[in-house]
Amino acid sequence: MCLLVRFVDSHLNSISHILIPTVNEMKLLHIDASILGDNSVSRRVSDAVVARLREAIPNLDVTYRDLTTAPLSHLSGANVASRSANMEHDQALQEELSLGHQVLEEFLTADIVVIGAPMYNFTIPSQLKAWVDRILVAGKTFQYGPTGPEGLAKGKRVILAISRGGFYGAGTPNAAAEHMETYLRTVFGFIGIPAPEIIVAEGIAVGPDQRQKAIEGALQAVANLRAA
Repeated sequence: MCLLVRFVDSHLNSISHILIPTVNEMKLLHIDASILGDNSVSRRVSDAVVARLREAIPNLDVTYRDLTTAPLSHLSGANVASRSANMEHDQALQEELSLGHQVLEEFLTADIVVIGAPMYNFTIPSQLKAWVDRILVAGKTFQYGPTGPEGLAKGKRVILAISRGGFYGAGTPNAAAEHMETYLRTVFGFIGIPAPEIIVAEGIAVGPDQRQKAIEGALQAVANLRAA
């Protein structure tokens, strides 16, 4: 984007115009998936991440989507079949498709994506899976070429604020049961974002002391985030 600026030369009594480039606002997409509302650790940490980036990046444009208060429907046969140009869409399906397009556009236009995600039963919440299904779209965020899949969402910064009730990190006895962080790394790597930044609050269901320790550690990691 450029600004058209008019200058008046008092000596020559003339007017001239030049184009001056402007810096576009950075866009941040904030996603929350916890069903626990104000009691959610992942929401608290994701909020802190966004607050940190708001302080560091002037004029940051933030879009917020709460996947529990406004859940997306899970993919259906009709949804998949709608990709055929010959299929007629009823009103309900058309509304669902329009929302899906909006969700995808939010992701595509974001420079930074912050996701607050708790681990439920060893993996991501189903609400977050419905969102993932709306952004993994062939021809939009990935494509298949002669050498295999290629991510088309390169250049985005993704920050994951993860909470886990127990201990599932590398080297722990339950590490093999962790199907959340590994899944999200795979998802974003597949679409061209191989190194999401991950902040983990772990062991929050073990007891009050461990919960507080995990939250404090996660918030310290937020404070240490690079600005851009």
